[in-house]
Amino acid sequence: MGAYGYLHWVAGVLFWLVSSLPLSPALGRASLPAVQVQAQSWHREGAGAWSCSPSSTTGAPRRQLRGVWIATVANLDWPSRPGLPTAVQQKEGRRLLDQVRALGFNAVFVQVRPLGDAFYPSRYAPWSAYLSGVQGRSPGYDPLGFLLSEAHRRNLEFHAWLNPFRVSFHDNLAALAPTNPARQHPAWVVHYAGALYLNPGLPAVRRLLAATVEELVRRYDVDGVHLDDYFYPYPVGKLPFPDSETYRQYGAGRYHSIADWRRANVNELIATLSQTIHRLRPAVKFGVSPFGVWRNRRSDPSGSATEAAVTSYDSLYADTRTWIRHGWLDYIAPQLYWPIGFRRAEYTTLVRWWVHEVEGWPVHLYIGQAAYKIGSGGPWSDAEEMPRHLRFDLGFAAVKGEIFFRVRSVLADPLGFARRLRTAIYRHPALIPVMSWLGGSPPATPRALQAQLQPQGTSRWSVTLRWQDGPTGQVATTYYAIYRLDGVASPDPCALKTPTALLATQRGLGADWQVFVDQLAPPETLYTYYVTALDRLHHESPPSTALVVHLP
Repeated sequence: MGAYGYLHWVAGVLFWLVSSLPLSPALGRASLPAVQVQAQSWHREGAGAWSCSPSSTTGAPRRQLRGVWIATVANLDWPSRPGLPTAVQQKEGRRLLDQVRALGFNAVFVQVRPLGDAFYPSRYAPWSAYLSGVQGRSPGYDPLGFLLSEAHRRNLEFHAWLNPFRVSFHDNLAALAPTNPARQHPAWVVHYAGALYLNPGLPAVRRLLAATVEELVRRYDVDGVHLDDYFYPYPVGKLPFPDSETYRQYGAGRYHSIADWRRANVNELIATLSQTIHRLRPAVKFGVSPFGVWRNRRSDPSGSATEAAVTSYDSLYADTRTWIRHGWLDYIAPQLYWPIGFRRAEYTTLVRWWVHEVEGWPVHLYIGQAAYKIGSGGPWSDAEEMPRHLRFDLGFAAVKGEIFFRVRSVLADPLGFARRLRTAIYRHPALIPVMSWLGGSPPATPRALQAQLQPQGTSRWSVTLRWQDGPTGQVATTYYAIYRLDGVASPDPCALKTPTALLATQRGLGADWQVFVDQLAPPETLYTYYVTALDRLHHESPPSTALVVHLP
């Protein structure tokens, strides 16, 4: 009958033999016991990784950051409008995170400081008007604490997204809350093009921002701190940014040009934030999502073959190359918001440039994607434009993931893109890549994996898995990965490296026994389950003993 048929027959006989054994009272009398098959131990090569041939790991990546920005500025994503009751804001937040999880994302980048304000109680910023409708008025709860807890419950990595220098979209200091540092220190503020900004050239401003980040990291168990592309403001026509007096006071004696001095100010901020974050919480990631063009080749031979009117280095004074090469960032997510074939800033050209830029440096590269442009006209009217971006990125090992701007743009399902994510592109979950330089190590292997079957109607079954943590050690388990393979799997670790093997991830329940339910499994099927444990930095334990389940 062949090896597979024989094993199938043996499993069926064993299932019949044990089906009359007493059932686990913890799972109810309707449960049916499953068959357990012990597999040989698996050995890793290196911390948290198995050695597999390239042929066994082809296809969609098993490890990939799949992120989405949740914008709070102007109530773009959450909450839907200011002044909503607490219960309504929280209901909206839970629903948003449920939808994020259902689409296959594994990380959220939540804007917690949109305009010199805060979505949490802070000594250094007033409450955001996007919560209560009035800057400085408490919403009656801690939105950051709430959303962080809800994201972790869904096993979503949570990055706190801050806009450091932007104060307001108007230029009326008197309209700010009395506790706003910009109102308390008007000399720190620059009026530019009808808006207000903190002056990056002032040491006091940079100290304020460092204190803001320190407060946040001390108080909240965030997974990352995230800045976007707003440093010095985007230029408005030929209107100069009015900081020449600050330059004369702080930079003229040390820098040949005001541009060099501005870049030095931003560099100092990035270095200080990196040191602050990693001193307080070494496992917290620090990343930036800059404008997608560093410099054009006509300005610098090492720049990209682009003709962008604005560049990160020359227009926003954000020298991302320096940040990468000094090890100040754990990840960089350039905003590549142009279509394939766009001459002045061509998508594939820029991906290749950024891949080369990070090569050899301890930093992860994620690509910022313009979900808000899908269906907006031109090349973006082609439903295949964004999927082509994602397929192209899979050709580069250096591209560790994608971040989409923004969540409600994705949820609107433009040209069916959300459906494509759910049913194809992100159909199978992925683990987040490991940043080895941040430390961490795999937890102990889960043990005592067992299962019970429960009928779901006349022709479907659910499989309830239970397991315990391995021996208590120094590495705490943050979450678990549940794998399911068709048939009786051979004890080959590379079988779990295939992108279709990972069934789900689940946050630890804080109990002696962990429980996961595989819903609506088809009958007359033979499955092999494994469970692994992961720390907060995604180092993975060896798999548990195999558990073979035969559905009648």
